[in-house]
Amino acid sequence: MPVLHQMQVSGNCYKVRLAARQLGVEIALKEYGLFDGLTRKPEFLAKNPNGRVPLLEFEDGRCLAESDAILWYLSEGTALLPSERWPRAEVLQWMFFEQYSHEPYIAVARFWLAFAPKEELEKKRHLVSEWHARGNAALGVMQAHLTRHDWFAGGRYSIADIALYGYTHAAADGGFDLDAYPAVRAWLQRVAAQPGHVPLEFAW
Repeated sequence: MPVLHQMQVSGNCYKVRLAARQLGVEIALKEYGLFDGLTRKPEFLAKNPNGRVPLLEFEDGRCLAESDAILWYLSEGTALLPSERWPRAEVLQWMFFEQYSHEPYIAVARFWLAFAPKEELEKKRHLVSEWHARGNAALGVMQAHLTRHDWFAGGRYSIADIALYGYTHAAADGGFDLDAYPAVRAWLQRVAAQPGHVPLEFAW
């Protein structure tokens, strides 16, 4: 059985757990703490030199890092990843957007405001306004798309939606007001209504 090296509170790890659950893929979880430093130890770095989770480790010893790469691997040949060329490109478009324009601000604000020690947060306090500005810009892009479409790619629920859902649904933890984005809120409800959906807190 594949082992997901993960942190339960991480939106990136949650994306993998959610997709695996909806696809019926059995995985085991190996938990790491936010501040225990275990992902920087030689044992973990031998599996992922980047020292980050999620990391999916297979029974034959292969390891796959990066949440969206794991989503792509798990969903290949399933309803969560379109088979047609254009919709597949749309999936990638939104997954790249999530990692470049969305996650670096919404996820980072969430970590520092909800989980980081207060004394460490004070060292980053001057960056909060930039995180919020850029995160709200990303939410605005999503809002514009979702006023015209129910889903992000191919006209149906896909890993593009899972990728964006991971941190968007927890954006309030980072000080973002989702009431300003009604189409995004409606989309969050559609995602949560999908078969097999589990919340971030669900421990497999």
